[in-house]
Amino acid sequence: MESKHIRKIYLDRNENQYGPAPSCYSVFWSRGDGIFNCYSRDFSRGVKSALSERLAKDYGTDEKNILVGYGSEDILKQAVQCFLERGDKIMIPSHSWWYYQKIAEEAEGTNIIYPIVEDGDSFRYDIEGMISLYREHKPKLVLVSSPNNPTGNRLSVEELHHILDNINESVVILDEAYSQFDPDYNLNPGDLTKKYPHVIIIRTFSKYYALAGIRTGYAVIGNNNSRMTLVNNRYLGFNRLSERIAIKALDSPRYYSRIRKQMNSDMNMYFTELNKLPGFKAYRSYANFILVKIPPEIKEPLDAYLKKKNFVIKFMNEEVLNSHARITIGTRFQNYRLVSLIKSFMRTYKKA
Repeated sequence: MESKHIRKIYLDRNENQYGPAPSCYSVFWSRGDGIFNCYSRDFSRGVKSALSERLAKDYGTDEKNILVGYGSEDILKQAVQCFLERGDKIMIPSHSWWYYQKIAEEAEGTNIIYPIVEDGDSFRYDIEGMISLYREHKPKLVLVSSPNNPTGNRLSVEELHHILDNINESVVILDEAYSQFDPDYNLNPGDLTKKYPHVIIIRTFSKYYALAGIRTGYAVIGNNNSRMTLVNNRYLGFNRLSERIAIKALDSPRYYSRIRKQMNSDMNMYFTELNKLPGFKAYRSYANFILVKIPPEIKEPLDAYLKKKNFVIKFMNEEVLNSHARITIGTRFQNYRLVSLIKSFMRTYKKA
C-alpha cells in the first residue's frame, strides 16, 4: 500500500523542479543591512532598483528601459492596461496561454486571434497569415509568445525580425518567459528594443531560474513605450529580498546551464519514448515542457491513475487543444518515473 503522506509531484505548471542556485538561499542569512525592515533607497541613486540596474548592465541598455514587477504576469497586465483602451484591438496567438485573452477582456479590448498551426512534429507561427491579419485589423497591441505555451514552438531571431519589420505601427509585447531554456537562442533584449522601439520584451525568474515563489519578472522596453514607466514606478521601491535573490541567480550561470542541459536531454527522452506509444504524438519543444497528443478516451483514466501514483500533469481542456497533455520537465528521477507510469498504464489499459 502506498503511503498517503507521499508528496505529490506537480508537473503541471512549468515550475523548475530542481530549485534555484544554492547561493540564492544565502540571502536569508543576511543581517544588519535593513533588507527586511527598511524600504529601498535606490531612488536616491537615480535608479528604480538594484535589480533593474543589474539587468540594464547585463543587456547594455539604459536602466530607465528596465521595468521590474511581481512576476511576468504582473508586467504583462501592466502593459495591456497601459496601452489598451475599451474597444481597442489586440492580436493574440491561437494556441496560447488562456490568460492572454483574459487580461484583454479585463481592459475591455477586442481579441483578434492569429494562427499557430501544427506542422509535422511541432507547431509553428503562420507568419504571413499573422502579418496579413495585422494589416487588416491594425490593432493597438500585438502579443507574441516565444517559446509559446503550451505548444513549445519558438520563433528564430530571423523570423522575429521579419515580424517586427512588418508589424511596426503597434506596440508589440514579446513574452519570453521560456526563452532561456533554448541554448541556441542568443537574442539580446537590449539590442532588439533599440532597433525596434515599439517592442516590450517580458521575461521572468520563475521558470529558468526556478524562483516562481518569489514572483519576480521584468521587461525591457523600447523608447516608444516609455509611458509604461509611469504605471510601473514605485516610490518606496520593490521587494528587496526578491531582488537580491534574483541577482544571486544571475550570478550563477554554470548551475543553470548544467540543469538546462539535463532537462533538454530528458525532453528528448520524453519525445522518443512517448512517440512509441499507440495513439500518442509528442511535439518538439524549446521550453521546459512538452505537449503530447493522446487518445481522447484515456484522458480521464490516465489522469486518475497518475494522481493515484502522486503525479499531476496538465490535461488540456481548451477549444483548440482538448486531446492533449502538457508535461513539465522535472528532475531526472521524476521524468523517468513518469514515463514508466504512463507505459504501465497503457499496458493495463490495452488489456482491459
